[in-house]
Amino acid sequence: MPAPIHSPAPLLLVDGLNLLWAATFGFPAAIRSRDGVRELTGLFAFFALLRAIVRDDLDTTAPEVLVIFDGPDASTARGAADPRYKADRPTTREALRPLEYLPAIKDGLDACGIAWAETVDAEADDLIATLTSAHRASRPVRIMSRDADLYQLLTDEVGIVNRSRRAGSRLVTAADVEQRYGVTPAQWTGFRALSGDPSDGIPGVRGIGPKTAARLLAGGIALADLPASGRLTGATGRRALAAWGEVLRWQALIELRHDLVPGPAPSGRPSLGLPPARTIVETLGLW
Repeated sequence: MPAPIHSPAPLLLVDGLNLLWAATFGFPAAIRSRDGVRELTGLFAFFALLRAIVRDDLDTTAPEVLVIFDGPDASTARGAADPRYKADRPTTREALRPLEYLPAIKDGLDACGIAWAETVDAEADDLIATLTSAHRASRPVRIMSRDADLYQLLTDEVGIVNRSRRAGSRLVTAADVEQRYGVTPAQWTGFRALSGDPSDGIPGVRGIGPKTAARLLAGGIALADLPASGRLTGATGRRALAAWGEVLRWQALIELRHDLVPGPAPSGRPSLGLPPARTIVETLGLW
């Protein structure tokens, strides 16, 4: 008699550095080792927040959790295409302090049986996009991140968990994006190319903010079809047309890759429940 076929567990893809930055700089209390020597806030808060997300913020059954990190050369390709890409992000020791926790976080994930992955020359967003494309047809996919670039991945099967939102409204859906911004997830890259994304060094077209960008893209029109649409009129339209080559380049920077080779591959089985953060730090011998 053939073995029963079980559906794979929902897949939770965690934007690892996004969570680590929130843990380090957004946790309400500083955490130190018992002897007061080691500052452990980012490490402790990473696992505390991850546990809370799985416990409180998902609309699915027990998920398989996979934490995705940026590779060491993650921004090289986009930076070569446009030197302004992420060029304004601070690089002081204090700004990069979360990275000091990264080796211990990876050790903690290993100790808990939670898989993690990174690709040397790829941003976490690209690996998340690749995994989402590969699995959304067979099981629900949830992405934990505050990064709006990931809105382009939203579908009926794919949702984004943003823990910076208030409790009860942390799941972002495709309908939420349409209601708030007036564009579909499929239009997101064009919308951001027109209106800009200062956090990534993408200026957008002068005079085009989110409302104007949404109006230009009304009805689901693709960015590439705007020049022939008759919508780029007046001074704003002339500025957009004059910068059109840059607009298309900005869109290419925002578009996520779906062609990476991920590793490890998701197993389809639910992850083991995470223990309390204190237990993980204790296991690592850092208390």
